Amino acid sequence: MPGFEPKKDVPDLTGKVILVTGGTAGVGAGTVIELVRHNPAHVLFTGRKVTSAEATIASARKAAPDVPITFIEVDLANLASVKAAADKLIAQLSRLDVLVCNAGIMAVPAGVSPDGYEIHIATNHLGHALLVHKLLPLLQTTSELEGSDVRIVMVTSAAWAGTPPGGIQFDRLKSQQDLKILGRWLRYGQSKLANMIFARELAARYPKIVSLSLTPGVVSTGLVTNLGLVDKALVYLPNIGKMKTPENGTHNLLWAIGSPRDKIKPGGYYEPVGDLSNRSTKASKDPQLGGKLWEWTAAELEPWL
Repeated sequence: MPGFEPKKDVPDLTGKVILVTGGTAGVGAGTVIELVRHNPAHVLFTGRKVTSAEATIASARKAAPDVPITFIEVDLANLASVKAAADKLIAQLSRLDVLVCNAGIMAVPAGVSPDGYEIHIATNHLGHALLVHKLLPLLQTTSELEGSDVRIVMVTSAAWAGTPPGGIQFDRLKSQQDLKILGRWLRYGQSKLANMIFARELAARYPKIVSLSLTPGVVSTGLVTNLGLVDKALVYLPNIGKMKTPENGTHNLLWAIGSPRDKIKPGGYYEPVGDLSNRSTKASKDPQLGGKLWEWTAAELEPWL
């Protein structure tokens, strides 16, 4: 959508309750702050630290003093933390119209989560998948209300196209998954492929909810600026003249939240802004991979549901 302008292109959101993960900085914070300007009933956002949320809350209240804004503390890499946050949300909310799974980590050193999973797949996929599964009954109930338009937006990255052989190496996800060459980027790409495929599976299994995936583009947030010199070069050099500001990085998310329902292909992957992508890889086209990811995820999350 050329020339996307949030002020005029995001519609009135009266009555909608919206949850954004990773709303304490960068694209997530910018999305939260813009959303409150469009009169939603309630905007909630997550992050790891209360102190990091204060700036988002202050900016949101300045932009729209009368819109309720709530911070929910959660560490997506820790499934116990996700379960506790989801239970708090379920107790607090009577409806949920939009869930934006935006939080994530990128190209961090090899490591495992407190639950023993490779750290990218734990944070970017499993934590969000648990949140989605816990909130699905609320999302489904909301989808039955007259005039509702329930959406799940999975924020992925163009890096989904760069993965280990097979796309997702299920037998190595409960390890650091040590990959010698470009390992941190392949592990990141694997988790982002999982985000994209998970959105596709959600769309097929829950047709009353519009689920899609998208990339905000290559955005100069802390995910990039905190990288080491070599990794920065890997990001910046192919994207000279294409880097987005954090503000512009919100546009594809805001489009996905507010675009007319009939303009969105359920399960589609969108590039900025609102551009349905036809990019594919052998892994992304694998007809078995989506079902395998869904079944693996469900089995791993069963103790937390």
